[in-house]
Amino acid sequence: MELNRQRYLALLNEGKAAFAAGDPSDACPYDQYSADQEQQFGARYWTQGWVAARTAAEATNPQAEASAGQ
Repeated sequence: MELNRQRYLALLNEGKAAFAAGDPSDACPYDQYSADQEQQFGARYWTQGWVAARTAAEATNPQAEASAGQ
């Protein structure tokens, strides 16, 4: 796997799709603590995509943040 812009964008979209599917943030299929650079790269950008999707959802629906904590 090459660690490039295309892979970065694919991982962001993968994280966003996971949020849309209702997956929790700890459902990331990549290991951020692995010695493998590809796993670290995957975890970083998958999580960024998930967080970006959550932030966008909270911006459009302020009640989502309040109900997520309950």
